[in-house]
Amino acid sequence: MSATSRDVRQTPSIALAHDYITQRGGAERVVLSIERAFRGAPVHTSLYEPRTTFPDFAALDIQPMRLNRFTVLRHNHRLALPFLAREVTRHRVDAEVLLASSSGWAHGIPTTGRKIVYCHAPARWLYQTDRYAGVPGENGSRGLRRRLVTLADVALGRHLREWDHAAALTADRYLVNSTVIQHAVREVYDIEAEVVAPPPATFTRSGPARPMRAVEGKRFVLCVARLLPYKNVHHVIEAVSGLDDVELVIVGDGPERARLETLAARVGGTHLSGRVEDAELRWLYENCAGLVAASYEDFGLSPVEAAAFGKPTAALHAGGYLDTVVGGQTGIFFEEPTRESIGEAVAIMLDTRWSEQAILAQAEKFCESRFIARLQTIVEEERARA
Repeated sequence: MSATSRDVRQTPSIALAHDYITQRGGAERVVLSIERAFRGAPVHTSLYEPRTTFPDFAALDIQPMRLNRFTVLRHNHRLALPFLAREVTRHRVDAEVLLASSSGWAHGIPTTGRKIVYCHAPARWLYQTDRYAGVPGENGSRGLRRRLVTLADVALGRHLREWDHAAALTADRYLVNSTVIQHAVREVYDIEAEVVAPPPATFTRSGPARPMRAVEGKRFVLCVARLLPYKNVHHVIEAVSGLDDVELVIVGDGPERARLETLAARVGGTHLSGRVEDAELRWLYENCAGLVAASYEDFGLSPVEAAAFGKPTAALHAGGYLDTVVGGQTGIFFEEPTRESIGEAVAIMLDTRWSEQAILAQAEKFCESRFIARLQTIVEEERARA
């Protein structure tokens, strides 16, 4: 029997967890892949908002905490910061093995059995406050976001860092998504973790595709990112606008959207599509000339998604992209997230003749079947130890 065909009925009492299921991002896609490894396992979470996350979650056994009763928290999980540590600690899960997908909260859920943590990153707002909050001195939503996060850090930071460190040490086994996070977990928690790279988006080239009319028949590059300050999307807009005969499509949403829409309207040739369904995203990957990835990422997921469609990436030479982009073979690196550096790299990417075969081979290293098989082996090992 293949690894992907096994299900939770053959590995009883497996429970899953995730911090909050209120948005559409790489971590949420990883949770869906984890659930496919242990089909039918309950997914515990602090907050669940079906309207703002992937529709696939509606078919799963989602078990939210009591905080989920408050609509305002489901719509803005950052407002729940003062309450999450207490709620997570009180949410005890009865299972042989709890596999927790965590960026700072789910790893603190207590369980009667063994606990495996799949860490996307140690809590950014605790250990990378400036990156999480945005650039100081900005007005509008970015300034408000920074003030809220700064106030929370002053009031709760010391207590929550102590809680977070203690929570990490309750895990029997730590897994991470990249070498960047492996180093971060070692530095923050003094824990040695295994790298288990997550798969790209769950869709494939063979699935349904729906064109984006605004760029149908045009040459365009793609940027897939949440619209947050550290994603550097504003520099991507400025860079691509300076190139001839190419447009830019940005997939993603977030607090920077209004500011970016103003910039896009001024420079022209940029399409902010917000969140899109998989069929439209599939078409965008299939028809783009390449991907632009300019953010500081812990795991470079979007280049793996692009590679699954045989498309190259112009990526920042830092962080998780070092794990997922092979310079000169599957993409090109730029050293700084500036208009000039990004623009030069994109121009070279567009003028280079890439080997689709080499790019697809890189994507295969991150396929979901490998990810699932490794997780199932790790869970079986922890059940045996229990």
